[in-house]
Amino acid sequence: MATTSFPPLCSPPYLRRIRCNNLSPLPNHLRRSKPLICTFTSNLTKSSSRTDSFSPVRVQSSGGSGVVPDLGLVQRAIQLALLSPSTWQSAIVSNLLIFVAGSPILVTGLSVSGIAAAFLLGTLTWRGFGPSGFLLVAVYFVIGTAVTKIKMAQKEAQGVAEKAKGRRGPGSVIGSSAAGCVCALLSIYGVGGKSFSRLWELGFVASFCTKLSDTVSSEIGKAYGKTTYLVTTFKVVPRGTEGAVSVEGTVAGVLASILLASVGCLLGKIKVAEAVICVLASQIANVGESVIGAVLQDKDGFEWLNNDAVNVINISLGSILAILIQQLVLQYSTRMPSLV
Repeated sequence: MATTSFPPLCSPPYLRRIRCNNLSPLPNHLRRSKPLICTFTSNLTKSSSRTDSFSPVRVQSSGGSGVVPDLGLVQRAIQLALLSPSTWQSAIVSNLLIFVAGSPILVTGLSVSGIAAAFLLGTLTWRGFGPSGFLLVAVYFVIGTAVTKIKMAQKEAQGVAEKAKGRRGPGSVIGSSAAGCVCALLSIYGVGGKSFSRLWELGFVASFCTKLSDTVSSEIGKAYGKTTYLVTTFKVVPRGTEGAVSVEGTVAGVLASILLASVGCLLGKIKVAEAVICVLASQIANVGESVIGAVLQDKDGFEWLNNDAVNVINISLGSILAILIQQLVLQYSTRMPSLV
């Protein structure tokens, strides 16, 4: 009788070719739901895939032996950062990684204490509105810092530049983000239920559209404004006067608001109609901020009304206006069928 030789059972080609149901039958009391070889190879595959993803790898380099960890920790951090919905843990880890990587940019626009305040803002933003909300704030920061640096020497010579070369402290960070932080907290704790979650997101975007528009308008007006007018009387006043506006600064502020609202729309935070609402609310709020600056700021009895306090009023007004306008639009749209 001819004999047939088989490769050893440990040979990988043999394991790939063999059929489990061709194994010789076993007694009933030894039979399993799956053949032992299939079970073993299946478990081996699962185990190796898990090991490849998370365990460190020992590597022999040309210069000698040593242990080189793989990207397991980074992978865990990324997986944690992309959790949906976000958690406090993922928010803290994500912000820590981003702040360390972006520290060269952060130090150009913030003091050390300002960076600490920004870290709290970033953590709260990530927890409330996820990575896209954080990215929106990052875009606001980059643009705002860039325009502050424009013609810095000229602004300093005229006495209208921001202090410390435009590096903002915790008061400025809080003043610029207070309304957004409130919206994030309202969203995190589900105030008003699911129906209000979109409103808090809209208020969040509108607050930063308002602040960016105000910052760009002010800085471009100081740098390029040919004529500045007091918003309450339209009399010509020197650059940097509280409540003063210029055509150049106003146009730049509107464009900045449109840009950030468009970013929010692209990131899925707001819809196109809501982006229009953000731009409209930001411009109304900025006019109100200019009126407050012209009428009350630096006046007797209002010494407490510094720039940071005015910023809080400004962004809060923009956020509230956006929410109210959206509510009016929703009420009108629901009444339209009955009117028809």
